[in-house]
Amino acid sequence: MSTKALIGILLAGTTGVLIFLFVHLSGDSNKISIGSKDAVACAKGAEDCLPDVTYVDTTGVAHTAESLRGKVVVVNFWATWCGPCKKEIPDLSKLYKKYKAQGVVMLGVLWNDNPTDADLLNFQSDYEMEFPVVRQNSDIGLSFNYPQALPTTFIFDRTGHRVGKARVGSIHADEIDAMLSQLVAQKS
Repeated sequence: MSTKALIGILLAGTTGVLIFLFVHLSGDSNKISIGSKDAVACAKGAEDCLPDVTYVDTTGVAHTAESLRGKVVVVNFWATWCGPCKKEIPDLSKLYKKYKAQGVVMLGVLWNDNPTDADLLNFQSDYEMEFPVVRQNSDIGLSFNYPQALPTTFIFDRTGHRVGKARVGSIHADEIDAMLSQLVAQKS
């Protein structure tokens, strides 16, 4: 066998292995792997970590990086005009109530929407919204790469690492319930 043929076979084999690894390691963007990160806390500004911004909810409570440390954090981008958001909010609220005492913080970021305070309160009542609402701002938008679709949900473990990729579209209550039960059981 000639040297050129041998090099060609080695290159083809290497390319095949790389393609195989890429396909199998990239996986389904909606599947979420739990426990795949080391139990090392995120460094400030690190990629795939909870952004170091302050989330001020509509009641005036500031949720800072310090106050969120060691907690499971769910950040859900939504709007009052978004049909799928309206559908998932009651389920998210039930899960928030279920896991809040176990160290879960759920923040609903009102995105591309600016209802009056009275309209927002009515919406929250109508949709049984129990978790804090944060109005959008440029720091949050930039930190989450300005979500283009609603709802979009990010989940972070107790060390501040993002669990899986951002979930675009409605998230099923059973799916997030299973994730949260595993995440609250993890040590920070």
